Amino acid sequence: MNTINIDCDFPGGNIVVDKIKNDFIFLHQDLRDSAGWWFYWSFRVTGTAGTTLTFIFTDGEPIGVNGPAISTDKGFTWFWLGIDSGGLQSFTYEFPADSDEVRFSFGIPYLQSNWTEFIQKHAENSLLRPGTLCISRNGRIVEYANIGNSNAKMHILLTSRHHCCEAMANYVLEGLLDSILANDTTSAQWLANNAEILAIPFVDKDGVEEGDQGKNRTPRDHGRDYIGVSNYIETAAIREIVPKWANNRQLVTIDFHCPWIRGKYNEDIYLVGSDNSQVWEEQQHFGDILEGINKGSLPYSSTNNLAYGTSWNTNSNTANGIGISSWASENIGAKLATSIEIPYSNAGGVTITPDNARGFGKYLAKALYIYLTQ
Repeated sequence: MNTINIDCDFPGGNIVVDKIKNDFIFLHQDLRDSAGWWFYWSFRVTGTAGTTLTFIFTDGEPIGVNGPAISTDKGFTWFWLGIDSGGLQSFTYEFPADSDEVRFSFGIPYLQSNWTEFIQKHAENSLLRPGTLCISRNGRIVEYANIGNSNAKMHILLTSRHHCCEAMANYVLEGLLDSILANDTTSAQWLANNAEILAIPFVDKDGVEEGDQGKNRTPRDHGRDYIGVSNYIETAAIREIVPKWANNRQLVTIDFHCPWIRGKYNEDIYLVGSDNSQVWEEQQHFGDILEGINKGSLPYSSTNNLAYGTSWNTNSNTANGIGISSWASENIGAKLATSIEIPYSNAGGVTITPDNARGFGKYLAKALYIYLTQ
């Protein structure tokens, strides 16, 4: 019998193996420096060709509504195994006879390699100007991309992965940028000529590559690091660079996130309502535009936007600090400053994939065009 090897020694990897007993693998997600329970995990299995194994999680129910994501080509492509592969706490997989390596993950990853592929795809596009925001605490380059007219009066700040496990949001961001770089529609051409976009795909770059949870990181996570003295190099760089870049010109900010693992408010796309009534009014207006033009397979309804004071969106959520949307509206005058939540695997009954997430990003770009030209 082959020796079963389970590891997380690859970008984004995260797992702790408790024990292996016959064909049952007992394991749990590594919470590291996150306070409380969270659900991200990603691991690789080798030495299992032709066998059937059951993976049982020993810390809660960290499997999403479409089961685990799976890759049989070393992480290049992914698909959902399905909840019928087990349930919320375990799954069973029959490894093909020619199986060399299989990866499993809570969600479909988006890593440095994905962003590099995206940038290389557009390497000859004069609208794209890649750059470096800063060097992370562990020595990695934290990238940004400028797109559009550097002399434009309108600025659009797009950020993602303040919580490093929230990977599906990056596919939406990529679709938005891809739409503008294509420069083949009225909306894309207008944005390219009349706005400058600053996109930061990995605010917590180390967490992304090292497979951290990121959410509720102690003493506070990147998504709450916009008050007082920033704990992290990346957020400090944003707070220094963005005001100079915006330079009192019209500013829109969208911060891309993924929500909780499952259930109400977590299986629909929504905007997170501001406690500022004027900003909330702009969010609702933008949401109505987005709903009206969205023709993609992922549904969006502005009625799902989470008003301040509803569910988790209360004062207690910012007791340990504020996020970039609040900072941008309060400190640099962003008229529209919002977070958008992209579920990990199910949006309104539709299974989310990288392709339809990118497709939704294209409608976000069109909604920005309409919002800015009305």
